[in-house]
Amino acid sequence: MLYRLLIKQFIRSKIALVGLSFLLATGTVSLFIGKAFINKQQQKITETAFYQKQHIDRTVKFENKEMGLLLYYVRFAYVNSLQPLNGLSIGQRDVNLGIQQITIRNLEEKKYDTDLNNPASLMMGNLDFGFVLIYLFPLLIITFCYNLLSEEKEEGTWKLIQSQSRQAKRLLWQKLLVRFVFTATVLLLLYALAVPILQIPLSVAFCATLVLGILYIIFWFALSAWVVSWQKNSSVNAVSLLSIWLLLTIISPAVINNFITTVHPVPEALGTAVANREGYHGKWDEPKEHTMEKFYAHYPKFRKYTLSKKEFSWLWYYAMQQMGDDDAAIQSAAMRSKLLQREKLSNIVGYFIPTLHTQLQLNAIAQSSLQNQIDFLDSTTSFHERKRLYFYPKIFEEEPVSQEDWSKHTVEFFKEKQKINWVEMSLPLLLSILLLRSLILKNSQKI
Repeated sequence: MLYRLLIKQFIRSKIALVGLSFLLATGTVSLFIGKAFINKQQQKITETAFYQKQHIDRTVKFENKEMGLLLYYVRFAYVNSLQPLNGLSIGQRDVNLGIQQITIRNLEEKKYDTDLNNPASLMMGNLDFGFVLIYLFPLLIITFCYNLLSEEKEEGTWKLIQSQSRQAKRLLWQKLLVRFVFTATVLLLLYALAVPILQIPLSVAFCATLVLGILYIIFWFALSAWVVSWQKNSSVNAVSLLSIWLLLTIISPAVINNFITTVHPVPEALGTAVANREGYHGKWDEPKEHTMEKFYAHYPKFRKYTLSKKEFSWLWYYAMQQMGDDDAAIQSAAMRSKLLQREKLSNIVGYFIPTLHTQLQLNAIAQSSLQNQIDFLDSTTSFHERKRLYFYPKIFEEEPVSQEDWSKHTVEFFKEKQKINWVEMSLPLLLSILLLRSLILKNSQKI
């Protein structure tokens, strides 16, 4: 009976209905934005497959005399697989290149290319579901909870409630529960809509995003209840909660990002490209034998191929390209190491900041994190090496172009293995909730 009255009282509030409707509408829009992003990326993949076939067919038609010359031009596409969950959290997928177009020549200078984007749109970010969850849900929770107790005191009804009931504090928990149920219902509705809109399979990964979302809004309800337990007036509560929201969602991530980029600067992107270019361009002025000895040291099994007396040799040319990558290896390894250090430090700091932790975990589950990009680049290197080892003997033995079945060289995909660490995902939020609960219980004794 009491819950029915509390629900009616809550629904009568225009602010509650407007807030819930706005959040549901914004969340739905974010899902369609995620779908549009996935469709755009999928279209790129489809076009890549089509143009790769067209490109290979045309190149084979006009450059069919020498295998070495043909493979100077032919590009092979390697794609970072797109998951439906990417629509929930775009993460770094809109910045980092998800399609690598590579030849069997040098690789390092091309690995860290990125898509061209409007800087203004990158600065504003994407209105994906992750944004709605991290930024907008807390604002609605603050709106629902900031005057939970202060309103009763300011309207003079709190003393009346205390005089008529020995468990007045229980009423506050019940009011809080009603607000939580309505907010959680909107969240669950958005997850339910995400399944058909984004065509997300009901998997462990999807369940993990659901658990993460529920824990996140519980944290914000616990945080709001803690501020309410200070027993300040409504204005103080509202300002305090909005200040905490600004600190956790905007100020802290910005400060941490600046700190991480300062501690682990990444100047090697340009250095890698320069070292790679100087590595193979400089070989034109060096004795060919010197280049070949380095190449044979890298690939002992190719020592059986010797330089011909011709002025130009494809064996030497591709050895020169390989040496370009080898000369840039130190810078490339340094850049990879610093990117990993950034990711590791971000995760460690995130353990203490629930908003940052939730965003990082959501990106990790959706496979749109920095770690996913690093793994993709590592796999790209392996893909490039496989292509080299496959074609090098054909080039060095001057195999006719017509003997190769070029139709089998289609687009290949990198697929990250889904790994859900439930403890790492849930524990920081659970500990924050339990800490806030103990603080609330301590303060509630004074109510």
